[in-house]
Amino acid sequence: MIAPVETKTYTAEEYLELEINSLDRHEFINGDIVLMAGGTPNHNEITTNLVVALKLALKGKPYRTFGSDQRLWISQLNNYTYPDAMVVARPIELQSGRTDTITNPVFIAEVLSKGTKAYDRDEKFAAYRSIPSFQEYLFIAQYRLRVEQYSKTDANKWIFSEYSCMGDRLSLTSVAVEISLANLYENIEFGE
Repeated sequence: MIAPVETKTYTAEEYLELEINSLDRHEFINGDIVLMAGGTPNHNEITTNLVVALKLALKGKPYRTFGSDQRLWISQLNNYTYPDAMVVARPIELQSGRTDTITNPVFIAEVLSKGTKAYDRDEKFAAYRSIPSFQEYLFIAQYRLRVEQYSKTDANKWIFSEYSCMGDRLSLTSVAVEISLANLYENIEFGE
């Protein structure tokens, strides 16, 4: 008989201590520590294009723009994650006692990977919706030209918009920014 493999459930404090000293990034979900996979060139290029476009468009406005190295705490679930791109209203709200973990994003984007797209669309989106300040979510495909936008209109009400042409312009409602898909997908080479 094969003995069952014992899995450890971590506390948030144990996770944060491990994460500070780790060379890799990990998410913390319901007591589990999950290694984040490395991105493809398309994933990284799209993320960079988005963060640069947001940074330029929001210059001088009361927002901060962050890439995938900024940790987010989802307080109602006690989860920690690293969105691909995030816009936060000023003043930034940090988790109590921390200087490295944000709690108040208004906009989040995830570049979809084959291994994480179901999680990004389902559990992660549900977790993000528990954040009071959160107003808008983008799913950006990296293997074809497609962006899905969810914009909050009222408590528990979201509008869905879809973009799939290079000439499309994406209008963000949470931060009043417009981004062309041509700029978002600049230098992207789709495989066969």
